[in-house]
Amino acid sequence: MRILLTNDDGIEAEGLECLERIARTLSDDVWVCAPQTEQSAKGRGITLTEPLRVNRFGEKRFAVTGTPTDCVILAVNDLMPEKPDLVLSGVNRGHNVGEDVSYSGTVAGALQGMAFGIRSIALSQSLERFHDEVTAHWETAEAFAPAIISRLLAQPWANGVVMNLNFPNRKPEDVTEVEVTRQGFRDIGEMHAIRRTDLRGRDYYWMSFRGEKQEHAEGTDLRAMDEGRISVSPLHIDLTHMSSVNDLKKVLGGAPPKTVAAE
Repeated sequence: MRILLTNDDGIEAEGLECLERIARTLSDDVWVCAPQTEQSAKGRGITLTEPLRVNRFGEKRFAVTGTPTDCVILAVNDLMPEKPDLVLSGVNRGHNVGEDVSYSGTVAGALQGMAFGIRSIALSQSLERFHDEVTAHWETAEAFAPAIISRLLAQPWANGVVMNLNFPNRKPEDVTEVEVTRQGFRDIGEMHAIRRTDLRGRDYYWMSFRGEKQEHAEGTDLRAMDEGRISVSPLHIDLTHMSSVNDLKKVLGGAPPKTVAAE
C-alpha cells in the first residue's frame, strides 16, 4: 500500500513526524509532501497567482511553497510515480471539529485526496490550549491511529467521504472509548479579531479563538473531545441543504419570474 502524507503545520511539524511513525506501521511505501511553512486555516486554498516551488529532502520527501491542497495536487499529478492508495493528513496540533472542518487545512488535504478518488483521512490531536509552550499528547494519536485506520480501510466507504479522526487531550492510558460522531456546532462564533496599534499609530487586527467553555450536543465531535473520547466523523463536501431545495422548488422553477416595476 502506497501512502501519501501531508499536513497544514508544515514540513518540520512534530505532528508530521508522528504521522510518519503511524504510517510506517501500515506500509513501508510512505511518501511525504507537506507545506514549506505553516498553512493552518487555509482551507481548500489553491495557489493560482504565484509560482509553486518544490524542495526535495529525500527520495520520497518534498516540501512545497503552498497549501495542503497544492501539496496533494502536485504529489499525485507530478511527484509520485503512481497514485497513492491512501492519503493521511495531519497529525494536526489541535483538534479539527465543529465549524473548524470548513477552514481546516488538515481536512482540506484529505478532501483533495478524496477528489482524486483516493481514500483519505484527516488526523488531529487535541490540545489544552493554543500556546507554543503547550505540548500535545502525540503518543495518544500514535497509540490508537494505526488500528483505527486499519479497521476503517477494511470497511466500504461511500463516494465523496473522508474520515476525520480527532484524538482527545489525554494520555493513552486515560482514553477508554472511540465514538463515531457527527459534526457539531458551537453556540457562538469561535473566532474573533483583537484590535491593536502599531508603532506608527495605525490599527491592525489579530485573529484569535475565544476559547469559551460550552455545552455540546451528544453524539458530536465536540462532545467527544470534551469528554475524552476519540472521535471518528465521516465527512463529505456536498454542502447542499436538501430540505431547502425542496421548499424552494415550490416557488421557483421553470420560466424565471419577471420584475414588476413599482408604480
